[in-house]
Amino acid sequence: MRTLSIGRRAFTAALGAAPFAVSGGTRNAVNIVRVPESGIQPQIALGEDGVLQLIYFQGDPRQGDLFYVMSRDEGASFSTPLRVNSQDGSAVAAGTIRGGQIALGRNGRVHAAWNGSNTAKPAGVVDPHSGKPGHPMLYARLNDSRTAFEPQRNLMTSTFELDGGGSLAADHNGGVYVAWHGRSHGASEGEGGRQVYVSRSKDDGATFDGEKAAWATAAGACGCCGMRIFASRAGTLYMLFRSATESIHRDVYLLSAKPGTVAFTGGVLHRWEINACPMSSMSFTEGPRGVLASWETAGQVYFSPVSASAPQPIPASEAPAKRKHSYLATNANGQTLMIWSEGSGWQKGGALAWRTFDSSGKPTTDTATVGPIPTWSNGGAFARRDGGFTIIY
Repeated sequence: MRTLSIGRRAFTAALGAAPFAVSGGTRNAVNIVRVPESGIQPQIALGEDGVLQLIYFQGDPRQGDLFYVMSRDEGASFSTPLRVNSQDGSAVAAGTIRGGQIALGRNGRVHAAWNGSNTAKPAGVVDPHSGKPGHPMLYARLNDSRTAFEPQRNLMTSTFELDGGGSLAADHNGGVYVAWHGRSHGASEGEGGRQVYVSRSKDDGATFDGEKAAWATAAGACGCCGMRIFASRAGTLYMLFRSATESIHRDVYLLSAKPGTVAFTGGVLHRWEINACPMSSMSFTEGPRGVLASWETAGQVYFSPVSASAPQPIPASEAPAKRKHSYLATNANGQTLMIWSEGSGWQKGGALAWRTFDSSGKPTTDTATVGPIPTWSNGGAFARRDGGFTIIY
C-alpha cells in the first residue's frame, strides 16, 4: 500500500503530476481531483454522453449552499457553478451524511435533493412533540434551458423528524423518486418508530405524489444514518437503509421495486448489533456486472452485486480500520473502484482511501491511502472512457 502524508496544497499538485497506475487492463491512472471552489461532499452523475455532472456543498455546515457544475473533459475543467438551492443557507452538511444528492432523468435532466437547514423555506411539517416545524426534504431540478435551478420545494407533506440524509433517483421514463426516513403521526416512539418514505414524480419532477411508506415491515430506521435509492437502467428501484430494531439491531436492508412502482420488497443484507448510531452512508453503481451496492458494518466497508441470490459482502481490505462513507465506480471492463474514508468522525474528515477489484470482484494490489479529506466531506468517483477512474474529493 502506498501512503502519502503531505500538506493539502502539495498533495493536490503531487497527484496531478504523478497519478497512480491501475492494473488489469486499464490504460491510465486512478486520477484524483479536488472539488471546485474547495467545496465538500461531491456527488456525481455521469451522463450517457460522457458528460460529468457534479453537485457539492459550500459554506456554514449547518446553513450553507449547494452548487452544480458539469465537465466535458472528465474533470480536467468545470463549468461556471450554478447554485442549486434557491434560498441562501437552506442546505446542511453537518454529519457528512446529510449533503445534497444528484440524479439524471429523462433526456439527461438534472435533479437534486437535500436535507434542508433549520432556516430553510418551505419549512418542514410541524413536529407534534416540539410544536415547531422540522427540517424539510427539499428538491429542485434544472430548468428546461439548463441555465438555472427551479425554486426549491419541500416534499414532506405528512411526515416529520427528518434526520439522516435522504436520497434521490431518476429513471429514463420520467420517474423521479425522493426518499428519506422520518416519522408519521401515531408512530411509536424512538428510532423503532421511524420508517423510510418515498415521494414519486411521474412527470420529470414537475409534480410529486405525497410520500408513502416504502415498506410495511417494522424495522425502524437508524436516526442519523444516511440511506440510498437508485434506479437501474432497466428501471428497477433499489434501496439501502439501516434499521434500528430494539435500538441495537442496526442491520443494513436491501429493498427493490419493479419498474414503474414503489412497492418495495427485500430483507436484511448485513447484520450489525450496536447500541449506537454509526452515522453511516451507502452507495450504488451499475456496470457490466449489474447493480452493485456498498455500505458500512462494524467499521468496515463492503460491496456486493444486488442481483445475487445470496449476496456475499466483499470487504475493502482484511486489515482492520475505521472505515466509512464508501463510494463505487465500475468501468466498461467490469472492474470496480471502491473509495472510502478512514478515521473520519464528528468534525473530523479523516483520510481518503481506495482499492480496485477485478471483474470477478477479487481485490487487486492497487490500493492507497492518499491524504486528508475536509471535515464533513467524502469522496466520489467515476469511470473514464479510457478505462481508468477519477476520484473527486
